[in-house]
Amino acid sequence: MTKPAHEVVARTPSVEEYLRLRDIAGLSPFSAAAAEQGLKGTVFSVVVEAEGKAIGMGRLIGDGGCFFQVVDIAVDPEHQGRGLGKAIMAALMEHVTTALPASAYVSLIADVPANRLYEKFGFAETAPRSLGMAYRVK
Repeated sequence: MTKPAHEVVARTPSVEEYLRLRDIAGLSPFSAAAAEQGLKGTVFSVVVEAEGKAIGMGRLIGDGGCFFQVVDIAVDPEHQGRGLGKAIMAALMEHVTTALPASAYVSLIADVPANRLYEKFGFAETAPRSLGMAYRVK
């Protein structure tokens, strides 16, 4: 039997995997100390592995009851275009629909054109009723 080219595994990435995937996927950088602390806030996470190496990830963070946010959807550029982002979102949404309270509010900040992927999973723009806003400490 042939082993699949990739496997979606329910686990939190290591600090090293997290920082590497964010870097190569073009996401904003964080320090190792910030990543180590931030990963502790993971409610649920998946890592896509290929030949023992992390090539993609996605996380769900939140307060455990009311509010949750999809973050860190990242795929190694060498493996993009193969449906891995969709597989990551499918795994996260399976957890959302089976493990979170029915009243949970799940949000995300979508970069364009990734918003089209998230729309396939039921996410919709909240404007004009509400707008995503952000504040970055230096």
